Amino acid sequence: MRTLTVAVLQTAPVPQDLEGTWEKFAQQATNARSLFPHVDLIVVPELLLAAPDRLLASDPDHEVRSAAPIPSPLTDRIGSLARELGVWLVPGSLIEIGEDGLIYNTAIAVSPEGDLVAHYRKLFPWAPYETSHPGSEFVTFDIEGIGRVGLAICYDGSFPEVARQLAWLGAEVIIQPTLTSTRDREMEIVMSRANAFANQVFMVNVNASDPVGVGNSMIADPDGTIMQMAGSGEEILIGVLDLDRVTQARTLGTLGLNRPWELLAKEAGAIPFPMFGGACFQPPRWIRDGVNS
Repeated sequence: MRTLTVAVLQTAPVPQDLEGTWEKFAQQATNARSLFPHVDLIVVPELLLAAPDRLLASDPDHEVRSAAPIPSPLTDRIGSLARELGVWLVPGSLIEIGEDGLIYNTAIAVSPEGDLVAHYRKLFPWAPYETSHPGSEFVTFDIEGIGRVGLAICYDGSFPEVARQLAWLGAEVIIQPTLTSTRDREMEIVMSRANAFANQVFMVNVNASDPVGVGNSMIADPDGTIMQMAGSGEEILIGVLDLDRVTQARTLGTLGLNRPWELLAKEAGAIPFPMFGGACFQPPRWIRDGVNS
């Protein structure tokens, strides 16, 4: 059995206080690891460590307060915490100054050895409100002996192509840090469930708690069923994700019925997709070589 135990920390920053937010994050991560020593990976909301304020608060320096290249002293600090706790960390997302001088909204994954193993720039910033520059690459990383994880951030979930591409790359779990303080959170939950169902993956969508976000962090299984959902306040979800469920769903069908990847592999190669310039679907390697082999 290939299990990945995820601690979803639905929390909020100390608004406009980088050091106070770091101390709160580090303590909560330490407490989660102490209380639940079987946890493999800890994830927190989008931009948590940038210490954003509430949506309607005056926060003029939110885009530059924590901006730094990656790697940076902050990522070194995150690596030290991961090594101290012996756990994978996806610390929400960071405000990155790229080598091109542009600002990106970037998620990273850090191993229990403290190594930076994945670096993902949000493909779909929440335009026109979010002014960071879009990334250009889909990113997955492997947890040895367990499986492959894909990264997405907040509004990426509204674009089905993102989850489909990550699953095509072999992701069995998609981690999606989010910062939503508006009433469209319900639609994000719908999309997370749909992305799980359509791609036969686990979706882990962690939102900020009140007063900065509206909460409702959730975990959906490869059938698109909600396994757990938080309320609006600070809360922890412990999800034990059986990645063999992904293999089962992709082999025998979602709910034992629907096999979209099998159909795509057999039929869709002959169908040109006008919205993608007439390109045809290419079956992923894990289908050509055997499901999740």
